[in-house]
Amino acid sequence: LISGCRFKETRRNLLKDVAEMCDQGVEDVFVFCTRGELVRYRVPCLLDVYSQNGLRVHHLPFPDGGAPELPQCSYILEELQDCLQNQRRTVIHCYGGLGRSGLIAACLLLQLSVSMTPSAALEILRELRGGGAIQTVKQYNFLHEFREKFVAYQETKERLSERSVSR
Repeated sequence: LISGCRFKETRRNLLKDVAEMCDQGVEDVFVFCTRGELVRYRVPCLLDVYSQNGLRVHHLPFPDGGAPELPQCSYILEELQDCLQNQRRTVIHCYGGLGRSGLIAACLLLQLSVSMTPSAALEILRELRGGGAIQTVKQYNFLHEFREKFVAYQETKERLSERSVSR
């Protein structure tokens, strides 16, 4: 669960959680929770605490149970690949680490390996995170349609950039 979170019976210590992340060499944190969620879970200062402890924060929220729009997903994946290529220890999280985080992790697996299938990515995630990974029909469908829609999005983006350069 989210660092420092207090919700129902869950009580986490924010400073202890962040210190543990820093001790493990984490350098970048991708947060998919909305600011409203951070307030609801009583950690409105989470992003500031991460920054104050030297972590590079990537706050890229999208709704719980949902999927990002393709431009946002593309940006998230570019940033994650940059972290991987630069060997930066990186954490991605939403509230519970299953739905939104699982979806982004699965999309990253699809992007990193042309032989990876959506079903195989989902299986890997569920082995690591449990059966609740990728929680909604919307997330499941997004994952299974990801490659096709992502390729179409990239082609459209390239055509638009070519057109603006030629003007």
